[in-house]
Amino acid sequence: MRRADAATKPPIAPRTAGDEPLLTQYLSHLANERRLSANTVSGYAHDVRALLELAAGAPLAKLQIHQMRRFVAQLHARGLDGRSLARMLSAWRGFFRYLARDHAYTSNPCAGLRAPKARKMLPHALSPDEAARLMELPGDDPMAVRDRAIMELFYSSGLRLAELTGLSIDDVSFDDAIVRVTGKGSKTRVVPVGSKALAALRAWLRERSALARPGNEALFINAAGARLSPRTIQYRMKQWALKLGLSGDLHPHMLRHSFASHVLQSSGDLRAVQEMLGHASISTTQIYTHLDFQTLAKVYDQAHPRAKRKS
Repeated sequence: MRRADAATKPPIAPRTAGDEPLLTQYLSHLANERRLSANTVSGYAHDVRALLELAAGAPLAKLQIHQMRRFVAQLHARGLDGRSLARMLSAWRGFFRYLARDHAYTSNPCAGLRAPKARKMLPHALSPDEAARLMELPGDDPMAVRDRAIMELFYSSGLRLAELTGLSIDDVSFDDAIVRVTGKGSKTRVVPVGSKALAALRAWLRERSALARPGNEALFINAAGARLSPRTIQYRMKQWALKLGLSGDLHPHMLRHSFASHVLQSSGDLRAVQEMLGHASISTTQIYTHLDFQTLAKVYDQAHPRAKRKS
């Protein structure tokens, strides 16, 4: 994910008037030339503002690598981990590349600078039994019917939160059992949708027709008929987890990771999971999915010549 969680973001000081034009032009470049999503542009904005705060008014054109190292050390001392710092350095490098291209800057003080190594921590996945309990959440009121459809679609197709909230009714094809998703970098992909998710979506569409505002084509809406916000989905998921007695901090990415883990455990097809998740690199899929030890041991026993037991 491009953005750090709110808990890991350093406080940002007010910007000076001199900083504003460069920052504004850079964000316009990201949105209009590179066509990055609003969430991604917001993440870059936060990261560059952190740099401006650390520079404390010093001219950006005169910053040196030793100063950038100090900035990284300061952020590390505030509690940012290696992954967050690597993301922030990437944003800074991109900012200086833009300044060199459009504003005649002659050096990139971030070039060659690396963040501290991050621990590779896999997000928690639900067990198949826990996922099944979540898919059967109780209630027949419109919001419960909607939430069941949301849970089913997350788990069935491994969507990101922003991808799900951005869906329109026409993005789902019931005849072909697919959903058309616009992911990171405005890239579109087509993902299969399971039969249970399709049934939950049909039930929701019957309820939706009585709530939707005229002309609103959003697939998921709130009780007032407006497009459902990411924050509302996050809140509803946490509430359902408490009601169902599910342990841990349930959030949308946990269902995405559960989808990937369970499909991979069943099929072993890493490339297919990569395509469905919309990962540009297979290495990203390897980080976000895992086989449990029993599955690995079974594969090893079946495949390795020295592991095969004599009858």
